Amino acid sequence: MTPAIRTVGLSKHYRQVHALRGVDLAIEPGEFFALLGPNGAGKTTFISILAGLARASSGRAEVMGCDVVRDYRQARRLLGVVPQELVFDPFFTVRETLRFQSGYYGLRRNDDWIDALLERLGLADKADTNMRRLSGGMKRRVLVAQALVHRPPVIVLDEPTAGVDVELRQSLWAFIRELNRQGHTILLTTHYLEEAEALCSRVAMLKEGRIVALEHTERLLTREAERRLELRLAPPRLPPALQERLIECREDRFCLRLNDYAEIELILGRLREAGVRVEELSVAQPDLEEVFLRLMRRA
Repeated sequence: MTPAIRTVGLSKHYRQVHALRGVDLAIEPGEFFALLGPNGAGKTTFISILAGLARASSGRAEVMGCDVVRDYRQARRLLGVVPQELVFDPFFTVRETLRFQSGYYGLRRNDDWIDALLERLGLADKADTNMRRLSGGMKRRVLVAQALVHRPPVIVLDEPTAGVDVELRQSLWAFIRELNRQGHTILLTTHYLEEAEALCSRVAMLKEGRIVALEHTERLLTREAERRLELRLAPPRLPPALQERLIECREDRFCLRLNDYAEIELILGRLREAGVRVEELSVAQPDLEEVFLRLMRRA
């Protein structure tokens, strides 16, 4: 099956700055994929090359098998990009903006889909409002609608929920999930790692233009994240047999390393033998933010 997005040896440098260093990546059709990394890792450069806003120094990139340089017209039609920055024309209303965007793709009778987008993104009552009069969150909704107006099979979301309210975030993700269920491929960059963990089946992590991790989200969490058992003890002391598991201690609270959930009974048994009572117990689940920070430090 032809990947929805494929890059081979993709590199980009600006004089002395190497934004991308030989990135090899394949995203399958229908995937919800996260591209994560700190500021300056190369995420936006990667997206700019896909969208034709930047030219790679070497390597190649394809959208649904279409080279973004040789087959640029078809590659653009197959891709919808929600940019990180708020970019808009202040002279048009929301509906006019979407009609002009439709015209760029040769779509003359697209009002039904425009109406559907306005409704789903909570813009129906703003359809005839000038773009300059919208709030920042409303402008971001229009950017999402612009990216979807030509119904692209591949959708790229570059920090789509940065600075938006909870209501928009929830309604946007509900809509994007629905599009993904219909078969659209989604590429997401975000600094809200809980979003990536909840939404994305696979994750790639970039640092200084290189991929330092590429894995299914659940496998990455299982392999890299450290489970922790948090206990409040009385009296507040930890038996010598458990000292090697100790990660952190705060007054009567102890945080222990847990390799497997089956070890909980062993730990409780050691505490009973030492005459220590457990007054409170919780298991800290591994999350993507913890894994991300660990991999970035390691890389």
